[in-house]
Amino acid sequence: MAKRVKEKAARRHENKDNRPFAVARYIRMASSKAKRVLDIIKGKSFVEACAILENTPSTASLVVKKVLVSAGANAENNKGLSRDLLYVAEAYANQGPSFKRVSFRGRGGVDTIIKRTCHITIILDSSSKN
Repeated sequence: MAKRVKEKAARRHENKDNRPFAVARYIRMASSKAKRVLDIIKGKSFVEACAILENTPSTASLVVKKVLVSAGANAENNKGLSRDLLYVAEAYANQGPSFKRVSFRGRGGVDTIIKRTCHITIILDSSSKN
């Protein structure tokens, strides 16, 4: 039994993705709003993506830029990569848990308010220009 567990762990370690990434979890906005901004920066270089997010008037761009800068810092400090060679390989926003609140209405009624959250993930990769 223990041998099989060790083999599975070794296989998982071989297939592990070594690209630098950053995740922001439980962000208080709908994932659809974050996805609009993430679609703009997919495939762009790190420097270009930062410039785009700096000039995008969306509220989501502030959070996405923070995650992007964090992923760039992870690439520099943990992987030893240069920021000039990085590009946004993957960027996605998944739906997180929703907070359910109520608003009381007339005649004993109640309206439910759903406050959505999302998890934003950005994965960088090094371009092959050396």
